[in-house]
Amino acid sequence: MTGEEPEVSTVEEAPGRPAVADSDEEAPRLEAVRRYAALETASGGAFDRVAALAARIFQAPFATVTIVGDDLVRVIAAHGPPARRAIAEVSIMEPVIVESPTVEAPIVGTLCAAAVRHDGPHAVSDARLHPGAAGDPAVRGEPGIRFHAAAPIVTPDGEPLGSVNVMDTRPREAGEEELACLRDLADLVMDELQVRLVTQRTVEIERQLRAGAERLARTLQRTLLPPALPRVPGLRAAAAYHPVSADEVGGDFYDLFPLDGDRWGFFLGDVCGKGAGAASLTSLVRYTLRAAAVYDADPHAVLANLDAVLQQEHAGGDIPAPYCTAVFGVLQPDGDGFGVTLATGGHPPALAVRADGVVEPIHPAGGQLIGILRNPHFAQVGARLNAGDALLLYTDGLTEARTETGSMLDEDGLTACLAAAGPTSADALLDTVHDLITALGEGVSDDTAVLALSVPPATRSSSSGSQGAA
Repeated sequence: MTGEEPEVSTVEEAPGRPAVADSDEEAPRLEAVRRYAALETASGGAFDRVAALAARIFQAPFATVTIVGDDLVRVIAAHGPPARRAIAEVSIMEPVIVESPTVEAPIVGTLCAAAVRHDGPHAVSDARLHPGAAGDPAVRGEPGIRFHAAAPIVTPDGEPLGSVNVMDTRPREAGEEELACLRDLADLVMDELQVRLVTQRTVEIERQLRAGAERLARTLQRTLLPPALPRVPGLRAAAAYHPVSADEVGGDFYDLFPLDGDRWGFFLGDVCGKGAGAASLTSLVRYTLRAAAVYDADPHAVLANLDAVLQQEHAGGDIPAPYCTAVFGVLQPDGDGFGVTLATGGHPPALAVRADGVVEPIHPAGGQLIGILRNPHFAQVGARLNAGDALLLYTDGLTEARTETGSMLDEDGLTACLAAAGPTSADALLDTVHDLITALGEGVSDDTAVLALSVPPATRSSSSGSQGAA
């Protein structure tokens, strides 16, 4: 080097890092860039403050925080108008080739791309005398960058993602203390990227756990409900379950099953609690109701047997006794309709929608909670479903839902909704309830199970004039 040859940088190229990066050597670094999603990192307050602090420490007009990819440099924060304009330039310019320092590009492209090849903070005293930057438009033209200092942003495993950069329009030297501060700022950027990575991974793990919990809840919920309702001659039956939470098992249940002769049993209810405990209790209740009905199908006796089982389940235990509400009924074909016997224990009344559209509650007087009271009373009543009639059983998640006025829907609101719909069938009843729950939206705070039974309306045969069930 002669006396006329200028010194172009305050530091030499870092030992062990060639001036032109080898593709094999770049692979781990680029993998780190992808791992931290650094090129997709949105600018934010933390990075903007780093750029502002860097400019203040160096008393320089411009500062940036940049990430270097395989063929582009992205500015994620900038201080100073020319540096901010560089953000737009980098986003629309032809890709900056990291391996070639002679490509004409904004200085945030050439010198920042080279910064990742240094093991620590470094400075270029005069960019016009630097072989890799002298031809850069930002150096030879506006804003006329002369000084550039950078500290690489390095991952815990030693891979550089980009750099924190300071630029000035006059040539100058960088002090050791300034470069040390620049390194600290680069470390702060890395800490922020690390926090974002951990947060992203945590969110992804939580998403996967939630998805797994939802799958488990759906699977478990299906085991607590019949996969399909049986076909009952002369009757249409339909049921639905409307959960509030996708990842929590509820305690609502229903069933329809054959008894002796041509009789059919059905029930619907709600156990206390949520989750695994409620699932276990629901399974016990469903099994007990079906088994008790086989032994003695009288609805009052069925609920009394269920109460005895629940009372015994935690007799003398320290935890609160399990309890539930339920309605149990027996269907008996009778001409063109069905006789219905219902018994209830602490459950909302069933609603009969008659063929003329009148809604009538089918509710025995009294009927206390099942499994928690000493010598509880269970009420029983008889009714009839004629041709064109329908019967709706539901859990209190429906009637305790809040309307837009903040009041509960309650039995009167549900009755008014069904009356407005007019004469109906089991399937249409389910559609009406679904539409109602959808309209209530966030006012619904508990799961809802519904079971609907309907007798097809009578039809007259044109050939014989006889009348029968459809």
